[in-house]
Amino acid sequence: MLQVSRKFEYGLHAVSYLAMKGPEQVVTVKELASEIGFSQVFLAKAMQSLNKAGITRSVQGVKGGYTLARPAEEITVADIGVAIEGEPHLMRCSSDNCQCEIESTCAHKGYMFNLQKRIQQLLAETTVAMLLKNYPVSAES
Repeated sequence: MLQVSRKFEYGLHAVSYLAMKGPEQVVTVKELASEIGFSQVFLAKAMQSLNKAGITRSVQGVKGGYTLARPAEEITVADIGVAIEGEPHLMRCSSDNCQCEIESTCAHKGYMFNLQKRIQQLLAETTVAMLLKNYPVSAES
């Protein structure tokens, strides 16, 4: 079964929560972890990756924390995935640079390559704002 990493899951939930809170609201990692029910230590690592990629912005100081660096309408699920995990690959053969020892006789390479492209397209077309609109979750302010 295909499954996204826990770090990606944490990052997606954190960005969604920040989007629900609004652009002016600064949220601590402790609050994020408490609200979405994830490990604070592990979530902090995901937040560092998101911050480095320009998806979130860190605010220093006593009332510091994180906020979105750009509107939720401009942040795609693919942006979050690449920030957290790098470019996704279902299998070694789903990249342009296949390093598989059975590549020349593999009956699945074309299918996996096409599946990879379709998944990447879907993730790139889906913004955080779309997720929240289609699958709303309320965040108490």
